[in-house]
Amino acid sequence: MNTASQALAEKPKAWLARQPILTKDGEVFGYELLYRASVEATHFESDAENATYAAIDTLNVLGLDVVCDGRLAFINCTHEMLLKDYFLLLPPDKVVIEVQETVPADESVLAACQRFKQKQYRIALDNFLPTDPREPLIPFVDFIKVDIRRNSPEQNTAIAKRYADKHLRMVAHKVETGERMLAASKDGFTLFQGYYFQRPEKMQARHIPSNQAQSLRLLQAVSASEPDLKAVEELIKHDASLCYRFLRYLNSPLLGLRSPVESVGHGMSLLGGFELARFIRAVTILAMGQEKCSDLILSSLVRAKFCEALSAKIDHGKSDLFLMGMLSIMDSILGVPMGVVVDSLPLDPSTKAELLEAKIGRDSRLTPIYRLMLARELGDWEDVTVLAKKLNLSLPFVNRSYNDAMVWARELTVGVSDRQK
Repeated sequence: MNTASQALAEKPKAWLARQPILTKDGEVFGYELLYRASVEATHFESDAENATYAAIDTLNVLGLDVVCDGRLAFINCTHEMLLKDYFLLLPPDKVVIEVQETVPADESVLAACQRFKQKQYRIALDNFLPTDPREPLIPFVDFIKVDIRRNSPEQNTAIAKRYADKHLRMVAHKVETGERMLAASKDGFTLFQGYYFQRPEKMQARHIPSNQAQSLRLLQAVSASEPDLKAVEELIKHDASLCYRFLRYLNSPLLGLRSPVESVGHGMSLLGGFELARFIRAVTILAMGQEKCSDLILSSLVRAKFCEALSAKIDHGKSDLFLMGMLSIMDSILGVPMGVVVDSLPLDPSTKAELLEAKIGRDSRLTPIYRLMLARELGDWEDVTVLAKKLNLSLPFVNRSYNDAMVWARELTVGVSDRQK
């Protein structure tokens, strides 16, 4: 067993979060992974080397396709990591070794980069500056990441103009407004990372397109206190695309049904009321997000499943935490204000208030749950620790619930999306 393998056998499972890296058209190109090694139930280990060991182990257990939805994983790399064989435990076609700004471009680093390139690994330089001491590494590099807030507009333009070509792709980091995204694209950046992409694109919209309204009507029907199953069946049948997706999903290995589902009504009867409502909600989200970035859809599903897992451990009154998590990003998916979304659904007052007030930063009864959901997604480990303690949840339970939610969301999207291609 090599040094890296021995270390992995002794390290705990990591906490993983991700931030999407997108093309200018909003397609997910890859994910930067944010990680910490949780060594106790009360705090997080901040040592980068231990965290990376644990992250690589977790990636091998969960699978890169689950964590990164089949896209590239950009993984931060310190000087010490680069000189060891950590990344050889991961497939070269799935990862990008992201060299941090503290790594010197000395002879040992140059040799390590050359060794990784010979093994077909891709390399990125993180937080690249106008006069960056890592410039000798450029011949081995595939991506240059620039924090566009850190430099002046003129400096960003100069960096992109100097290095961008068909072999070296420029990544604009900290893109938080549409204007910054457009400016970076004009400068020659072709990949973009930042919170701008999870914000609604058309906040002035005051209606929902007809095809999405149909899906919302279905969501409304299954969310009623006493669903009219005949009406639900008719709504599914009258949307050919949704009907196909629903039947395809019911016949997927994810559910493990013993016999093929022959009709919508048959599938509904096999699922039963609770499972029917949950899975129709998920399939509906996929239908409503056909024209949107896949990361938004995945986030919606992961949030829903994660919140549902928490509901078994915490007091949440009559609020449907699965629905709260799922709808929490629906304004971005539909491109309409959250008020338009919740007005069209028969939500309980606490869930509706939470979804509305969370958008403007006000607190409500469910605020700690909502904030924990966001903190875990963003990799805000300190906030996760504080909120988990406040809710009397152990960190291992929170981490396991989130990992399980990622697996579920990935399987669901493969079941109703990728398998029909």
